[in-house]
Amino acid sequence: MSQSTSSPLYAAIDLGSNSFHMLVVRHIDGSVQTMAKIKRKVRLAAGLDEHNVLSQEAMQRGWDCLSLFAERLQDIPAQHIRIVGTATLRTATNAEQFLVKANAILGYPIEVISGEEEAATIYKGVAHTSGGVGRRLVVDIGGASTELIIGEGFETKALTSLKMGCVTWLERHFKDRQLTATNFELAIQAAKKMMAPILPTYRQLGWNVCVGASGTVQALQEIMLAQGMDEVITLAKLKRLQKQAMLSDHLEELEIEGLTLERALVFPSGLSILIAIFESLEIDAMTLAGGALREGLVYEMVEELRQDDIRARTITSVQRRYQIDQHYAEQVASLASRLYQQCGSDQWIPEPQAEILLRSAAQLHEIGLAIDFKKGGEHSAYLLKHLDLPGYTRAQKLYLAELTRRYRDALSSLPEQHALSASSGKRVLRLLRLAVLLSHRRNPALEPEFTLCADEDKLTLTLDEQWLVDNPLTHAELELEANRQTDIGWPLAIVTK
Repeated sequence: MSQSTSSPLYAAIDLGSNSFHMLVVRHIDGSVQTMAKIKRKVRLAAGLDEHNVLSQEAMQRGWDCLSLFAERLQDIPAQHIRIVGTATLRTATNAEQFLVKANAILGYPIEVISGEEEAATIYKGVAHTSGGVGRRLVVDIGGASTELIIGEGFETKALTSLKMGCVTWLERHFKDRQLTATNFELAIQAAKKMMAPILPTYRQLGWNVCVGASGTVQALQEIMLAQGMDEVITLAKLKRLQKQAMLSDHLEELEIEGLTLERALVFPSGLSILIAIFESLEIDAMTLAGGALREGLVYEMVEELRQDDIRARTITSVQRRYQIDQHYAEQVASLASRLYQQCGSDQWIPEPQAEILLRSAAQLHEIGLAIDFKKGGEHSAYLLKHLDLPGYTRAQKLYLAELTRRYRDALSSLPEQHALSASSGKRVLRLLRLAVLLSHRRNPALEPEFTLCADEDKLTLTLDEQWLVDNPLTHAELELEANRQTDIGWPLAIVTK
């Protein structure tokens, strides 16, 4: 049986206004596995003149890039390939001249999609790779257009594509390459003017979470992490980065810790647009989405993945890949949920995503056993930190890694993490360890009846005395666990009834 039959390959190519991207994935175990990501900074939009004619030089840069992509496409079935052009190819009056040669180079048709279709596909990419409940606002700042989408689940409520992007705003507002307060202010005000018509609709619809799905937002997150900040983007942080940028007089001299050279040229223009979006829509916080346009194109092609619970799909895929005992994983997750509910979860652990993270850790805690038992927790942490986990943010992945590192035996305090508050973070770990201990015989019928009460940081676990007599090993392990938690300042009492 050939490779393409057993694990089909899919390719999505996005001819963007700043960069051309190719994503190659394999459909396996009910999920997609990234096989290649190829990116070239073509800056197509920079080749547009005042009459929207694309320069020969810009077209040549594009053709040169596509010659590289063409080699990889030869290994992929034609029906598994989608190639789309976006804002610059929508705008260029001579786009046809570029497309005729581009089609000949690739050997496959290129679709120039409308702004609305681009926004809808970006939303699909976000919905398939990002978790969260309720309504979400998605922001994607491209080279020549910015997409703003509100949706819930897999359904969109509002789609807008605006003709502003980090390349066009660079040419329009930072043409002199000066990083002055005036240039920034003009760029921000121009972006606000562009957004003004959609503000009433978007404010009326509202949203619960906001995610960014572009190179600009990714660059921002990399800068913030390099500078010791958490991954959540706020207006205060954007303003701080604007001040850092203005310490350099010229764009070519721009140096910000965590900013890559290739991104530096379009960073101030992208930052200006994002500040305008934050201020106009009064956004409190934004996180980076797991995917966008290319991922949306892929998930549209893989029919089985079109409508699904993203996190559940991720968990199942990882469990299959690493041969985790799914029945036992579900047993631990159910037991952890019961412990969570019993200790007055709303007050004790107020964040709504805490139970999801507790259940996820329970469902994946044995992943490290695929490598070795002795250092199972260390192996689990390494795998979860480095695996692609659609539906989970970067901070949540790191937190799951630290939880599973500590699911059994020696106990240490959690390092600083940004998925939950510090108190909730440690409380979830305490519940996970208890769930693993109480279910160690791997049969739900053998679990004890229990009650768990929480008073601030003190936990009291009440169990039937006869059950403890009948299960002396578990009794000994529970006493040891009570000592471990109490010794690091997390009081735990085991009492009988």
